Amino acid sequence: MLAILDYHAGNLTSVRRALDHLGIPAQITADPTLLRQAHGVIFPGVGAAGAAMAHLTSTGLAALLHELVQSAKPLLGICLGCQIVLEASQENEATTLGLLPGHCQRFDPQLRDEDGHPIAIPHMGWNTVQLQRPCRLFAGIDPASEFYFVHSYYPVPAPEFVLGTTFYGLEFCSVHGRDGLWSVQFHPEKSGRPGLRLLRNFFAYCQEVGHAQ
Repeated sequence: MLAILDYHAGNLTSVRRALDHLGIPAQITADPTLLRQAHGVIFPGVGAAGAAMAHLTSTGLAALLHELVQSAKPLLGICLGCQIVLEASQENEATTLGLLPGHCQRFDPQLRDEDGHPIAIPHMGWNTVQLQRPCRLFAGIDPASEFYFVHSYYPVPAPEFVLGTTFYGLEFCSVHGRDGLWSVQFHPEKSGRPGLRLLRNFFAYCQEVGHAQ
């Protein structure tokens, strides 16, 4: 079973529907017992970094996420989850989880797209991901596949954790982490077959490492 972390951020039900479509057992939960027992945890979300961190801290979920990662529980961050696994965010000047070194910053409105036009913020639409290092999440996914993005801020992790990049006014990190602790800036649950394959690959990894209790 995969646990979808419930921390009052948006988009949880979309992730659940995608997993249901794949036949992957999943539950939206903030119950520490269920989170510890799950094969892996999906940390999604749409919202503001400051409000998300306030809720995670006040409920003890921030400390629990550190515990889960230290115990090698597989974790997949999506969108807001991708941003706040790092140490800080320019959004709300928030101190974030610090599961990996790095920060999150806002797109500069002076940036220009490939045709020379000012970029729109938020970045909203379909883009490719160029892998910079091998990543098990992308096994069997065509490198030309596009994924769906909606965000105004982007992650800037330590260079050794950059797994994939995307161009939008600049080349930014769209996938970061390491085996068992991954984050994607796009929404796999809204990205059609490539996104569903990525979710299936995450579950396969969770089953392989066998951290269910």
